[in-house]
Amino acid sequence: MRGFDPEWRDVPHFINGVTRRIWEDRQIGSLRQLYAPGLIVRSPAGVVVDNTNVIAATMATLAEFPDRELPGEDVIWCADPAGATDTSDAFLSSHRLICWATHAGAGMYGAPTGRRVIYRILADCAIRDNAIYDEWLVRDQAAILRQMGLDVVDWTRDLIAREGGPEACVKPLTPETDIPGPYAGRGNEEEWGTLLAGILRGIMAAEMDAIPRHYDRAARLHYPGGQDAHGRAEADRFWMGLRAALPHADFTIDHVIGRDDPMHPPRAAIRWSLWGRHDGWGRYGRPTGAQVHVMGITHAEFGPNGETGKPAIRAEYTLIDETAIWKQILLQTGQHE
Repeated sequence: MRGFDPEWRDVPHFINGVTRRIWEDRQIGSLRQLYAPGLIVRSPAGVVVDNTNVIAATMATLAEFPDRELPGEDVIWCADPAGATDTSDAFLSSHRLICWATHAGAGMYGAPTGRRVIYRILADCAIRDNAIYDEWLVRDQAAILRQMGLDVVDWTRDLIAREGGPEACVKPLTPETDIPGPYAGRGNEEEWGTLLAGILRGIMAAEMDAIPRHYDRAARLHYPGGQDAHGRAEADRFWMGLRAALPHADFTIDHVIGRDDPMHPPRAAIRWSLWGRHDGWGRYGRPTGAQVHVMGITHAEFGPNGETGKPAIRAEYTLIDETAIWKQILLQTGQHE
């Protein structure tokens, strides 16, 4: 692959390798080369611009969780022909990793508690010339808080105060606060990505029968808050609760990747968003009318349906940051006090 240093075999090797180099090998300064100057990192919590600010955020996290490890579970990737140059190929990787760490230092989660936490992260990274130059990242903040014995809403309310109140606090990612970046790809047109995109569109169009039609009865499910579940009823519970809370929000699929690689099940990665009013009962309680943006990433693995033999979702990993959702609700309803 043109433009990759010979030490990297392929895109998954690069993504997993640089993650370990930065976080576990403590080569934090390598971010100056591995993250391009001026890059934009979007998370539901907000937007960070430039590799110097990524370095600062990385050091703050490691000061609070010094033994943090981030083994990669999977990298689902595609080529980006439009982003290639004469000397370098370009790619988009959707990286799923598990993180475990001990809360041993003071930081955004408060005074050190000694609690051991484990949670997932999903990150889409645009890569060119041995560097990440555009990124979208979702961290399961709710899982961290619940394992530390903290209430998600109370902690979010306190975060607003610690950041200086509603006017000064960091604003969550929305279409209004987003900063357009250089990556303009939409993914690929491989069949497994197309299948997952169709399933999610059906669910968001209130076609909840898409779940019994497309999920295996024994499907393994991994949802926000560190929820590990099985079966169609739990899939219905999560997606119904989310859509019911934002019943009129616009659902957009922003990026689609499908892959079928040796030694892997067929799989797909979708980055998607919801943008609309919290005007329904559901996952976030009493309707508030707050305008809410949700950035989500979903990975799915396919296999034969145990009943019909047809392709079905055998495993699903979906992440949203529920603290960012609550932050938007609290800020707009005056409940941040």
